[in-house]
Amino acid sequence: MSTSTKQVPFGQKVAFGVGMLANQMFPAVLGIFMVVLVQDLGFPGWMWGVIYFFPRIFDAFTDPIMGFISDNTKSRWGRRRQYVFLGAIIMGVSFVIMWQLFRVNGIDYNFTYFLLWSFVFYLGLTIFSVPYVAMGYEMSNDFHERTSIMAVAQWIGQWAWVIAPWFWVIMYDQSLFESADVATRTLAVWVGIVCMIFAMVPAIFIKSKSTLNENYSPLSIKTIGGSLAEILSGFKEAFVIKPFRQLCIATFLVFNAFNTIAAFSFFIIVYHLFDGDAGAAGFWPTLFGSLGALGTTFMVIPVVTRLSRMVGKKKAFLISQGISIFGYILLWFLFIPGKPYMFIIALPFFSFGIGSLFVLMMSMTADVIDLDELNTGKRREGTFGAIYWWMVKFGFAIAGGLSGVIMSSVGFDSGAQTQPEGAIDGLRFFFSGLPILGTLFAMYVMWNYDVTEERSGEIRAALDARENASKKKLSSSNYQTDKLKSLSNGEFLLKSSTDTDFTTISPSEIKTLFTKSFNDGFYGLCFSPYLEGQNIGDVLSKNQINKRMEIIAPYTKWIRSFSCTDGNEFIPKAAREKGLKTIVGAWIDTDKAKNEKEIKNLIKLGKEGYVDIAVVGNEVLLRNDLTEQEVLAYIKRVKDALPNIPVGYVDAYFQFVERPNIVKACDVILANCYPFWEGYPIDQAALSLQQMYAVTKKIAHGKDVIITETGWPNKGENNSEAEPSQENAMKYFINSTNWAKQEGIQLFYFSSFDESWKVHHEGDVGQRWGLWDKNETLKYQ
Repeated sequence: MSTSTKQVPFGQKVAFGVGMLANQMFPAVLGIFMVVLVQDLGFPGWMWGVIYFFPRIFDAFTDPIMGFISDNTKSRWGRRRQYVFLGAIIMGVSFVIMWQLFRVNGIDYNFTYFLLWSFVFYLGLTIFSVPYVAMGYEMSNDFHERTSIMAVAQWIGQWAWVIAPWFWVIMYDQSLFESADVATRTLAVWVGIVCMIFAMVPAIFIKSKSTLNENYSPLSIKTIGGSLAEILSGFKEAFVIKPFRQLCIATFLVFNAFNTIAAFSFFIIVYHLFDGDAGAAGFWPTLFGSLGALGTTFMVIPVVTRLSRMVGKKKAFLISQGISIFGYILLWFLFIPGKPYMFIIALPFFSFGIGSLFVLMMSMTADVIDLDELNTGKRREGTFGAIYWWMVKFGFAIAGGLSGVIMSSVGFDSGAQTQPEGAIDGLRFFFSGLPILGTLFAMYVMWNYDVTEERSGEIRAALDARENASKKKLSSSNYQTDKLKSLSNGEFLLKSSTDTDFTTISPSEIKTLFTKSFNDGFYGLCFSPYLEGQNIGDVLSKNQINKRMEIIAPYTKWIRSFSCTDGNEFIPKAAREKGLKTIVGAWIDTDKAKNEKEIKNLIKLGKEGYVDIAVVGNEVLLRNDLTEQEVLAYIKRVKDALPNIPVGYVDAYFQFVERPNIVKACDVILANCYPFWEGYPIDQAALSLQQMYAVTKKIAHGKDVIITETGWPNKGENNSEAEPSQENAMKYFINSTNWAKQEGIQLFYFSSFDESWKVHHEGDVGQRWGLWDKNETLKYQ
C-alpha cells in the first residue's frame, strides 16, 4: 500500500468508504431479512440460533488464514486488491442465491439450503473484508489521519444502517409484495448486485504497489502446514500485546452485547407498542434503526472525531460509551405503548455506543500495529485486522446464538399474535440491561489503555529511526560489499569440490540434503539464549539455558557464548553437562563498568574449568566501541589470568588483515565471515566464505583460524544481491558445513535459535538467523 505520513487524498478516503458501505450493508440487510425467517417462514428459535452461530464461527476461523495469505501475497497488484475484488463477487452472487427461499419447500429444506449458502457468503465476506480492512490500516501512519480515514469510512458506511431499516416497510407493504418472503427474494437481487459493485471500488481505485520482489512467507499447498503454524504463532504474538488485547475485548463486549439484542427492537415495537400488529407498527421499527443511524452519521461520528483530537482516543471512547449507557437507560422508560415517538428522544444518546466504536477502535488498531512492528520488525495489517475482526465475528456468532436462547428463555413465540405474559418485558430487560453491562465492562478494560498520541509518536519515531539505520546499514555497512575482493586482489576461487550444484535440484531434494547435513552434525554452534519478549540485559534463568542446550546438544561438538553476565554464565556450565566444548565470550563495549564484570566472570569460569577457548570481545573494533589499545589491554589481562587456556578476540575477518597487532596478541584467530552482509548472491556465497577463510589464514602466521560466525537468514530485507529465503538458508548451510567437514575447518554456525530482540538492531532480517525458530522448532523440516 501507498503509505503517507500526513494527509491522504480525500478521494482515496471516499474510495475506502464506499467499500465500507458494502461491508456494512450486507450484514445490515441480513439482520433485517433474518426476521423473515422467524416471522414469515416459521423458523423456530433454535434454527435462528444455528443459522446465526455456525456460519459466523466459520467466518471467524477463516479470517486469520485470509490475513496471513493477504500479508504474504506477492503480486503486481500488491497484497490486497485482487482479494477484495474476488470477495466482492462471491459475496454478491451468494447473497442473491441464499435468499431464494420458498414456503412450499418446507422449513427443513429452507433451513438446510439457507445454512449451506450462508457458508459460501461468509467465505466471500472473509476474502473481501480482511484485506479490505488491512487497506485502511496501511493508508497512513499519522495518529490523527488514521482517525480521519476511519471517520470518513464509517460516515459512508453508516448509510447502510440508515437505508436498511426501510426494507422492513417495503417487505411488509402488501401493495408492493404479497408477503415478506417474496419481498426478500426480489430485494436480495438488487442488494447483492449493488453492494457487489460498491465492494469492488477499493480494489479498483485505492493505490497499491507491486509486491513481486518482497520477501514474504511462501504461499503454496506444500507449505500450508508451516503457514498454519505461522498463523497460529501470529495470533498468539498479536494477542500477547496488551493494548491490542484491550481493543479486542472491549469491542467484543460493546459490539456483541448490542448485536445480541439488536433484533429485539422489532419485536418490542410490534408487540409492546402495537400489541402484536405488525401492520399497525408500520414504519416505527424502521425509524428506530434509521434515525439511530442518521444520528450516528451526522452527529456521533463528527463529534467523536473532534473529541478524539481534543482529549485523545481512549478518553473519547470512554465518554462516548458513557453517553450510550444513558441512552440505554432512557430506552427502558421511553418505549411507551401508544406513544412510539417517545423513544426517538433516546436515540441520539443510544447511538454513541456503536457509532463511536469502529471509528476509534480501527484507528487505535493501526497504532497498535506500529507497536507490533517495533517489537517484531513485521508489518502485519492483514493478520491484526483478521484477529480483531475474528473477535468481533466470533462474538457475533455467540450473540446470534444467545439471541435465540434469550427469546426461548423468556417464552417468546415466533409468529404468535399475542405473546405469553412476561415475554416482551423479558426482551425489554435484556434489550437495555445486557448492553449496559457489556459497556461497563468494556470501559473498565480500556481504563488503562496506554497507546496515547505521545507514545504513538515515540513508536513512530523509533520505527523511522530503525528504517533509516537499516537503510544505512544495508547500503554502507561495515561489512562492505567489495571488501573481500579488495583483500584478495580479485582472485576468487573458481570452483570447489565440496559445493553442491543446486541448479538441477528440486526444493524437496534441497530439503532432503539439508536434513542429511543437519543430522550428520556440525563442529560448532553459536548459542542463542534469549526467549521471546526478552532483551539484552534481561537476566536469564538456568531452566531456559538447560532447555535450549538439551535441544541442540545432539547436533554439535562445541558451543559458543557471547557474555558472562546476566545468566549467560550458565551457558558453558550447561554445555559441560552435555559433554560439549566451549568458546566462552566476555561482552565488552563502551560500558567500562559492565566490561569489568564480564572480564572477571570470564576469568572465574576459566579457572573453574568451563572454558576451552576464552574470548575477549565480539566485533568491538568493527563497532568502534573501543580503541585497539583498549582491546589489547583486555586481551593481555585475560591471558595473564588464564595462562593454560587459549585466548582470542572475535571480529570480522578483515579486521585481522588490517590489525596485525591483534593477530599477534591472540592465541587463536577467531573470524566472523558473512557473505550475506557483503551482499553476495547465494550461488557465490560458499566460494566467498572459503575465500574469506583463505584471506584470514594467510595472515594468521600459523595460528589456528576458527570461523566463529557464519550463516544465512531465511527472511528479511535483501542486502544487495544477498536474498534471505528458506531455500537460500538451506543451500548455504549445506555448502558451508559440508566444506567445513571435508576440509577440517573449525566452523561455528550462526545461530541456534531466532531471537526477536535483534529486530531493534538489524530489522526483520536480524531475528531470522536461527536453525530453530524462537519457539524452538526446527525451521527447515
